[in-house]
Amino acid sequence: QVQLVESGGGLVQAGGSLTLSCAASGWTFSKYRMGWFRQAPGKEREFVAAIRWSDSSTYYPDSVKGRFTISRDNANNTVYLQMNSLKPDDTAVYYCATDSLARTMLAGKIGIPDLYDYWGQGTQVTVSS
Repeated sequence: QVQLVESGGGLVQAGGSLTLSCAASGWTFSKYRMGWFRQAPGKEREFVAAIRWSDSSTYYPDSVKGRFTISRDNANNTVYLQMNSLKPDDTAVYYCATDSLARTMLAGKIGIPDLYDYWGQGTQVTVSS
């Protein structure tokens, strides 16, 4: 049974940092890409970062580029999201997800949530002003 478990969320002041973790278990097949998304109340799920498992190529939207860093630990099947210079607008539930079928092979598809087939339960990040 595939499971993604996020951790590391919490309350932080604006300008602060947090590191989220996503531990993957139950895998019997390869992962093509893993991503982080976030969803604030009343808003659609938003792409935050992604990493291709084979070569660690990373992708970010402009809203977090230069502030967030995604990385992976092969040995522990874990993906991290280092978040620096946090802003109140970063407040959301953060989810990790996996594309196991290479649906996000084209760059234009990386940020589409529906193309990721496994999701974690989410972890709350609150940034106070």
